[in-house]
Amino acid sequence: MAIDTHPTTTGPRPATPEDTRLSGRARLVLFVLCAAQFMVALDFSVLNVALPVLGEDLGLGRSALQWAVTAFALPSGGFLLLFGRIADLYGRKKLFLIGLALFGAASVLATLAWDPASFLTGRALQGLGAAVIVPTGMSLLTTTFPEGPLRDKALGISGTLLSLGFTVGMVLGGVMTDTLGWRSTMGLLAVASVVVLALAPGLLPESRTAERPRLDVPGAVTVTGGLLALIYALTTAAERGFGDADVRGTLVAGLVLLTAFVAVESRSPAPLVSLPMLKRRTIAWGNIGGLVTFSMMSTVVFVLTLYLQETLELSSFRTGLVFGVQGLASVLAGSYASKVIGRFGARRTLVGSLLGQGLLGVALLGVGTGSGALLATAAVSLASMCHLGAIVSYGVVVTSGVPDEEQGLATGLVTTTQQVGITIGIPLLGVLATTQASLFDGVRTVLAVDAAIVIAAALLVGLGLGRRKA
Repeated sequence: MAIDTHPTTTGPRPATPEDTRLSGRARLVLFVLCAAQFMVALDFSVLNVALPVLGEDLGLGRSALQWAVTAFALPSGGFLLLFGRIADLYGRKKLFLIGLALFGAASVLATLAWDPASFLTGRALQGLGAAVIVPTGMSLLTTTFPEGPLRDKALGISGTLLSLGFTVGMVLGGVMTDTLGWRSTMGLLAVASVVVLALAPGLLPESRTAERPRLDVPGAVTVTGGLLALIYALTTAAERGFGDADVRGTLVAGLVLLTAFVAVESRSPAPLVSLPMLKRRTIAWGNIGGLVTFSMMSTVVFVLTLYLQETLELSSFRTGLVFGVQGLASVLAGSYASKVIGRFGARRTLVGSLLGQGLLGVALLGVGTGSGALLATAAVSLASMCHLGAIVSYGVVVTSGVPDEEQGLATGLVTTTQQVGITIGIPLLGVLATTQASLFDGVRTVLAVDAAIVIAAALLVGLGLGRRKA
């Protein structure tokens, strides 16, 4: 269901793909959807700098601190496809509101936590709420704004705020923890969810598929179990290493379950994921590009944080300024992303953005042990602009040409790609930086591998999508 993009004197009219002007109501709808996505993105990073203080306050040991992040990441990544499909069948707006309510209540629990168990329960429920909010919010965006320039513009704004949320979380988390305590970071999320929940019912249109086939329960069990096991293995590998028996066993279990999921879907009369959909070049290669840009950019931010604070010995405030510049660059890129896509096409924009992100990763190899803050600031900011272009263009590539009744499936894949990408990058490559004798040498190794992966992905995605405009 598309909404009118600007008022007329004769009443509402359907929006056309050529119309990129947003009415006041359309802006409010976009604000609600983007605010929810921003809130979830903020939750991924706002606690990072607060972990030492939080652990001391609640009695969480150093080895258990990772669960403050993992408890959120597991359900938020593992249940995305399931809730995206449930929303298709039973109503996207309805599920979106339920997700907001659950996220808000969980944030209150995390704010008031009195021991590790209550805090981790709140974080897990936050992740479950996020798994509802992210795919339903994206589906509402793509079904509300018609395909073409208008949707490109909406996706550009959403992608900008998604990327900005991670950066703002890192800076804001440090400031709030120092001034108000770590509980204020969770309280902020509770307040934000209440605001969005108050605005959403009167603004968002309801949408669902015309038919209601049975939910693919075997598919839901295997894909959810597989994603949970895979994310658990990769997030714990950063601390224990891939040689740990628990990590290896869980990783194998995840791969087995995901393989079983493919077999189940090939025989299901109402599959959770349509395998023919995955055979579409745009969906398959678009999601590969999205997975690479998210996983590799999150890794760059992680190792640069270590480099700036431990090698160059910058303060938390000055390190925050570096990523503040990066955030401003992302906003700038987001404001032009839809125009670039309109001029060059989503396929060329995706490939060019990935290539730019990779080459700027190469430029980061020029940082040194005595200086490099300016180079790091410039290169990571420009790389973030390319990263933002890749985020928006891969979302356009994957969702274009998909009928409304399958938008939940397509956007579920998009959001799953985002969450899995954010989750796996640091465990896969970050361990190279933290386990070498010299942190600086480890950082350079990670940056080199990161850049090589992104450049290779740009070439493969370009070949996979072919010459036709996606």
